Amino acid sequence: MATTVSPPTPPDSNRDSADLQSFGYQPVLHRKLGRYASFAAGFSFVSILTTIFQFFGLGYSFGGAAFFWTWPIVFAGQLLVALNFAELAARYPLSGCIYQWSRRLGGEMVGWFAGWMMVIAQIVTAAAAAIALQVVLPSIWSGFQIIGEDSALTSPSGATNAVLLGSVLLVITTAINVIGIDLMARINSIGVTVEIVGVAAIVALFFVDTERGPGVVLRTDQAASGPYWAAFLVSGLMAAYVMVGFDSAGELSEETKDPRRVAPRTILTALSVSALGGGLLLLGALMAAPSLDDGSLATEGLAYVLTAKLDSVPGKILLGCVAVAITVCTLAIQTAGSRLMFSMARDGKLPFAERLAAVHPRYGTPALPAIVIGVLGIGLLVLNVGNAAIFATLASVCIVTLYLAYLLVTVPLLVRRIKGWGARDDIDPALFSLGRFGIPINVLAVVWGIAMAVNLAWPRAEVYTPNGGGWWMQWAAPLFVLVVAAIGVVVHRLVVATPGGAENPEVAVQPA
Repeated sequence: MATTVSPPTPPDSNRDSADLQSFGYQPVLHRKLGRYASFAAGFSFVSILTTIFQFFGLGYSFGGAAFFWTWPIVFAGQLLVALNFAELAARYPLSGCIYQWSRRLGGEMVGWFAGWMMVIAQIVTAAAAAIALQVVLPSIWSGFQIIGEDSALTSPSGATNAVLLGSVLLVITTAINVIGIDLMARINSIGVTVEIVGVAAIVALFFVDTERGPGVVLRTDQAASGPYWAAFLVSGLMAAYVMVGFDSAGELSEETKDPRRVAPRTILTALSVSALGGGLLLLGALMAAPSLDDGSLATEGLAYVLTAKLDSVPGKILLGCVAVAITVCTLAIQTAGSRLMFSMARDGKLPFAERLAAVHPRYGTPALPAIVIGVLGIGLLVLNVGNAAIFATLASVCIVTLYLAYLLVTVPLLVRRIKGWGARDDIDPALFSLGRFGIPINVLAVVWGIAMAVNLAWPRAEVYTPNGGGWWMQWAAPLFVLVVAAIGVVVHRLVVATPGGAENPEVAVQPA
């Protein structure tokens, strides 16, 4: 007669693995990330140093100093989205969270298109982030301007040199992502620490050497011509581009210890810390800028203020912090994208799914997705060699696509809330939950997402063709979305719509 012995209480790692298995997936990724590494993944994707250095000039050129107010407005809107994402992260601690959340809330079709849009957006975003090296490296040392002499990102030689520097960076981040989550997490955590220290140092520098008071944020006289409300909407492009990617902590859930509790907190913390640091950075720059009217803020952005306030050595050290931030930003975007691609592939939802879902036996990483994102990112850059409009076009396109992917989560979530999703009693009450505030917060998040997607995709000539260009460039964002959706329909029909696909969003799906 056999005797059944109750197993001992498993350690945390075993509990996390058992939790993952309850969704129908075997644990194959290495669960190495703690709280700080999880926070760093979201913070480095947002990367205020990277994106504010990229976009400060664009925001200022349209809205003048008062464009500062787009920052708290966008933060408030994105916080609504992040609160919903935090609740989902507590319930579905799975890699490829945008795909997994939307699929379980809205069904297979909605989930697939959310994942498809997000994968494309992350490829474009990785390329756009890598371009930012051009804003910084030539200012540190002229030798980084390898092609031509004009380092401005909007000039033909500057844009071409940006492609070269960005391609080198993508090769490096691809190698790191292939080697393993341990190396990625160490580099990312160190890089985020450097970025936080750099932000604090730059803010302190600006606030101790000001040229004017905080009332500068009420000035609109530097704005572009026309009604100010129109210029203000365009200037919001900067804040909207910065405050995305805070969901990256959810993308790495299967590599995070105790993800049901850690991921919701780090999603909200990454966004909030980024908003606080970025707001102080913007305010300090406007107060410390030598001039508001000579055009330098619009063309050179934060680099103009920083180099004007410091001599060459300290200034270059802080610019070096920005270069580190750009590197870990690109790394984090590629990591999140590779986990999303892996998550879709193991469900058989992408071409060459079996290969894309394979995990390297030694490194414990989905190596092929990282390589694919790196190669496609470089290809995207190479296709635009010499194009002076690459910067604004890439940035705007990826913003719109990201916002649409987020809407494919928040809209089906709202539908499910109305049907009583939040009333389930089989969820640990200690986990993050919006409770009775779920529906109003969700409604506002959906309204916000729709309004921002329309605003950012609007075919404004001053954004998409500032130096002239074809009609297709002016309509780049909506055309890109239509092309991605059309290709997605074909791919879904040929690859995804196969017998045995799971349509019930609440039923765990076995990995392919």
